[in-house]
Amino acid sequence: MRTGLILSALLWAAAPAMAAGAGPLRHDHPVIGTWRITLPDGSCTETYRIRADGTTLVFSNEEVAESSFTIADKPDKDGFYKETDTITKDNGKLDCTGEVTKPGRAVTSYLQFHPSGDMFLMCAERSLDRCIGPFVRVKGSTI
Repeated sequence: MRTGLILSALLWAAAPAMAAGAGPLRHDHPVIGTWRITLPDGSCTETYRIRADGTTLVFSNEEVAESSFTIADKPDKDGFYKETDTITKDNGKLDCTGEVTKPGRAVTSYLQFHPSGDMFLMCAERSLDRCIGPFVRVKGSTI
């Protein structure tokens, strides 16, 4: 997860995690790719380029942010991938929530993928009770 974008309410309220360095993912990890999430009212869209080297590039409103992340190689018994993301750079401009994201904070979330592999939810804990999404895979994009 990412910057303080649409995810602000969920992620910034989550307990801080210890920063973890990025690392390479297996080439077929389901999180690798370009993903998009749109505010419910359609007023703003965020695009996440999630790379196999453990880095992410995010575009949200006027904001451009970069992060490093770690993610479980396989889901747990309930289908969740534990992910920890740390913002490393931000251009200081407003995101979809009207906020500016500050680098350095690590946030842990839990991703659950749709069986199609083309959508996922991001949750505050290993439960579907407090999640945002869906993040939808952008077809035909390059990372």
